Amino acid sequence: MTTPPPALLIAGHGTRDAAGAEAFRAFVRELAHRHPELPVAGGFIELSPPPLAEAVGELADRGVRRFAAVPLMLVSAGHAKGDIPAALAREKERHPGISYTYGRPLGPHPSLLAVLERRLDEVLGGTARTPADRADVTVLLVGRGSTDPDANAEVHKAARLLWEGRGYAGVETAFVSLAAPDVPSGLDRCVRLGARRIVVLPYFLFMGVLPDRVRQQTEGWAAAHPDVEVRSADVIGPEPELLDLVMERYREAVRGDLRMNCDSCVYRIALPGFEDKVGLPQQPHFHPDDDGHHHDGHHGHHHHDGPAHSPSHAH
Repeated sequence: MTTPPPALLIAGHGTRDAAGAEAFRAFVRELAHRHPELPVAGGFIELSPPPLAEAVGELADRGVRRFAAVPLMLVSAGHAKGDIPAALAREKERHPGISYTYGRPLGPHPSLLAVLERRLDEVLGGTARTPADRADVTVLLVGRGSTDPDANAEVHKAARLLWEGRGYAGVETAFVSLAAPDVPSGLDRCVRLGARRIVVLPYFLFMGVLPDRVRQQTEGWAAAHPDVEVRSADVIGPEPELLDLVMERYREAVRGDLRMNCDSCVYRIALPGFEDKVGLPQQPHFHPDDDGHHHDGHHGHHHHDGPAHSPSHAH
């Protein structure tokens, strides 16, 4: 008898934006449609249904005993490092007999960089398709922002990889919350560097409260600087490249081929100004700038009483 492959569990961040939450759910449905050989389920850490616990329960009700969890997140910040492992450990206690492996976040994968490049081409109207055409275009890549410097550094890495070989005048970085520079400051920096044509590119998978805020802040800055051409690009979205990348992360997790960014993890390495975080237990992470996000200490989360994430980041 052939052992069935592990199921796929997609872990999302969550948003108060109904369209953004539905985009995630539709993405999970599309994955399931593309891979009928696998049980597929998805849930959120916070803010929107279904919760991750419900998704695990759905798999367990279908007879699943092994699954691989993939965080549908671009960078490894508090949710990927702490909340999801804690939630999975809790669900293992609730459902005796299940086992799981934990995949890594999506990261600045070349296929996603290609989608970002496509988003820039769309907003530029096909006028900047070659390095020569792009020489006067400065890109401001805007990430979510985190109190974890390693997560913020991953956004800078994506910006550098997007700049390499594509001919843009530059690719600068900003954050919509929790980290500097913010969007207006990032735009100011672009101008100080000589930019006269700027595209603000949100480094987000789906629409939501924070990408909307990026666009609003961009429009406000542009209105105050009519001499600078500023355009807003779209989020990555449920592109075929994203669907394929999730399956790549699934296969990595199933094989045990995990390469997490431990070398610059604030919970392992004494980074300047963050020395007090080394060795701290992981606690649920809450993002204060998500709309309607009023945390009362519960919100469906449980503290993780174990040590900081394990050496392999897999459970």
